[in-house]
Amino acid sequence: MAQTLGPKAIQNIRSQFPILDQKINGSDLVYLDNAATTHNPQSVINASSQYYSKTNSNIHRGAHHLSREATAAHEAARENIAKNLNATSSHEIIFTSGTTESINLIASSLTFSGKIKAGDRILISALEHHSNIVPWQMLCHNTGAKLDVIPVTDSGEWDLTNIDSLLNKDTKIVAISHISNALGTINPIETIISKAKQKGALTLIDGAQSAAHMLIDVQSLDCDFYVFSGHKCYAPTGIGVLWGKEHILNELPPYKGGGEMIKQVTFEKTTYNELPFKFEAGTPNIEGAIALSAAFDWINNIGISDIAKHEDLLLKTATHDIKSIDGIKIFGTATQKASVLSFNIEGIHHYDLGTIMDQMGVAVRTGHHCCQPLMARFGIQGTVRASFAAYNNEDDVTKLISAIKKAKIMLS
Repeated sequence: MAQTLGPKAIQNIRSQFPILDQKINGSDLVYLDNAATTHNPQSVINASSQYYSKTNSNIHRGAHHLSREATAAHEAARENIAKNLNATSSHEIIFTSGTTESINLIASSLTFSGKIKAGDRILISALEHHSNIVPWQMLCHNTGAKLDVIPVTDSGEWDLTNIDSLLNKDTKIVAISHISNALGTINPIETIISKAKQKGALTLIDGAQSAAHMLIDVQSLDCDFYVFSGHKCYAPTGIGVLWGKEHILNELPPYKGGGEMIKQVTFEKTTYNELPFKFEAGTPNIEGAIALSAAFDWINNIGISDIAKHEDLLLKTATHDIKSIDGIKIFGTATQKASVLSFNIEGIHHYDLGTIMDQMGVAVRTGHHCCQPLMARFGIQGTVRASFAAYNNEDDVTKLISAIKKAKIMLS
């Protein structure tokens, strides 16, 4: 299989991930659970280690040297991430614990703002992760708004047949995923963003599965909010980003209170800080922000376009090869897909298949992938999901197919 980055380049990439250099149950680790969490290259590990070894201190508050150094590194990370997203200002970058908190922040702030009222509509899609369903259900419960859902076709793509009735004058916010975590479908978000703007609705894009696989330009997309998690783009867990248009963020109230998000506190009244600090109550994940910035540097050093092409080749090869296995059913056959292969074998439970594959050193995800409504749409409880990253290679695909075949024999 031809690889865009070339065998030497891929081997060099793999050598930067120390966690890959181990055996699981006597077999070389084949890590194909990247849609859940990617691993950290040594440069990101070094950024984390150096922070705790040389700089560790609380930020913004201290007059001493370490606090100033930590503050500078944290805010430099914010600037770097803003640049990578093509944000107009670093003030538009809010650090969170991940995609889940980012979505909850917006849903909660909208609830507190009084902008959403009984009878208003919130539009999501049937492809959404629970993190982009439950917060909006909570908002609806607290405001009297109603939730609408874009249906999904048998191929795992949005069914936009009735989109003009679903997205109407009563729609106040549209919250949709850029890429489906369960199926890998790349959604035509530009179409929905454009329609939402015509109706005056806000748009939030869940970029948890896209930030590591494609160039994100929030100015070009013209959405109102874009959110993602660091641990899906070669950074540590517990760090994420909410990007929002500055004028909209300024209009929203904070959803949690504490230190740093204030200008002045008395027992009678509190005035809130300016962006981005208004939404960052308490001591932040300083190391996480610095490491996330290092992860973006690592991605840029390779080239996001080359990474995407490499992953696409792996996905197409795996999809082609897996079809030779009797009883295989692939879920998610969209024309536009990114690095996710979701499947079942007739008569074999997905968990049993994943467990046996693990005994051969092949790490895949099994279950409903936090997409129970989507699984119900297809009449299943879950799937086996293999997902690819920059450090995967042709040998990983070969071992994946071999493990599936062996597990099938053992379980049949």
